[in-house]
Amino acid sequence: MAIQYREWREGDDLVLLQIWGDPETVQAGQFRGTLAPSSNAPWRRCIVAEDVVDGVGIPVAAGVVHEATLHPERLWAYIEVARDHRRSGIGSTLLMMLRRETEASPSGVTRLRCKVEPGTPGAAFAEAAGLAPIQRSQLVVVEPAALKLPVFGDGSEEAAADRVEDLATGSVELSDVVGRYYTSVHDWDSPGQLSIPTVQRLFLDELSGAHGAIVLRAPKASAFGQGVPPSKKGRLQAFAVSYAQLSPEQGESDHPSDVFLGHEPEMDADQAQAAVRDLLALIAYQHPVLMELDDSMTALRAVVEPLMEAGRARRQGSETFVVSD
Repeated sequence: MAIQYREWREGDDLVLLQIWGDPETVQAGQFRGTLAPSSNAPWRRCIVAEDVVDGVGIPVAAGVVHEATLHPERLWAYIEVARDHRRSGIGSTLLMMLRRETEASPSGVTRLRCKVEPGTPGAAFAEAAGLAPIQRSQLVVVEPAALKLPVFGDGSEEAAADRVEDLATGSVELSDVVGRYYTSVHDWDSPGQLSIPTVQRLFLDELSGAHGAIVLRAPKASAFGQGVPPSKKGRLQAFAVSYAQLSPEQGESDHPSDVFLGHEPEMDADQAQAAVRDLLALIAYQHPVLMELDDSMTALRAVVEPLMEAGRARRQGSETFVVSD
């Protein structure tokens, strides 16, 4: 076996997909989309390994490293080797070459990260390469009526309307809380301070798939002090942004709605947990809800993990670990 290495060229994806076959994990399927010609804007370096037979090189492996806009402290890296060419040093050579490329990254960032599923060849390779888990994530489906509906105030519709509100995804108030929450639960791989336009572009506009948001507010407060009837809207406590919508032709469905659920990060732990629980009870009362649950999302974990233990919520697919050097 004679292996030679070169830069990625147009058409390599078609050849490699035939050789690799179906992706072994969800992450592999996603990362294959990052394999592309090297570029400087955005910065990306992609290398292909060819097995040379009778003077003809056949692509059998590829690796890519690229900068990330949302999490700039590390570079994303991905390597895939054809099954019949593994354990021959190709992956390690690609990783060494990619590390060498990072020394010239415009940002000066050289640390790598990737996503793997435990018990897979990719996870074993990452561990051997010195990449250790920095976060665990899982997709969780919460079944309908898994939580008892909350009662707000005197239990009237008016009291509920003061606390629960449909909010436009273009809302600055919503964007502010979503951005600060995302930063707070990603301190392990910080995105930095996110501007309102960035939050709207990444999480809340039509291109992100967002189509609606429901928020839970604190009870109304008086703007004029004690003794004056409250009129000012309460502060936003929790939010649920939905990324799935049924068409009128489909009608009701048991297919889970994809939801990003979070809370005001300045609340204390008990308040955050209560707010998340109440809003989750509302959005999952009649239909199942699909959420991404990271270990860093402590309030959401405190609500969802007991439901999983009780069989009222379940993990969908495998756990995912973000690994880094």
